[in-house]
Amino acid sequence: MSHFTITLQSSGQQLVGHGEHTNLLEVFEQHQVAVEYQCREGFCGSCRMRLVKGKVVYRQQPLAFIQDGDILPCCCLPVGDIELAL
Repeated sequence: MSHFTITLQSSGQQLVGHGEHTNLLEVFEQHQVAVEYQCREGFCGSCRMRLVKGKVVYRQQPLAFIQDGDILPCCCLPVGDIELAL
């Protein structure tokens, strides 16, 4: 089973995600990390956050506008370990 580590830049906290997660938001919920969100589908952009290191992939391209370096955790998964400005 594949796994990945998410490092939260502000606290240094590390969260481990596994292959059964369908998106980053699920990993945050499993670890009781509060993240603002609304639609869970990539439409609203309220979960937008900054990707500091690493790469993510989207199941489908989100409709919400995101700038370079931003991600929507409700609809993406990391490709390996990542670091987030959170």
